[in-house]
Amino acid sequence: MNSTKIENEPCAIRAWAEGRMIYLELTDGRIVGFPADRFKILKEASEAELKKVSIEVNGYALRWEELDEDLTVEGVVLGRFQLPLPEQAA
Repeated sequence: MNSTKIENEPCAIRAWAEGRMIYLELTDGRIVGFPADRFKILKEASEAELKKVSIEVNGYALRWEELDEDLTVEGVVLGRFQLPLPEQAA
């Protein structure tokens, strides 16, 4: 019997920043957002630097060239953040 593996890993088709939030539009139509302050390097970045996000690796990664920062789309969707929520947001 032949079987085909269906890839369920999330894939982004668009990424953008508004304020200190990063948003991803996924191929399945979902839009996922996360606070930049949940990642060490992004927390220190300016809003102008955050806006320079690009999609890499055929939609499976986010890249900030100036910051030398990469995140996987899967990690973001699964909530694998480096830093906890700030006290006021928790």
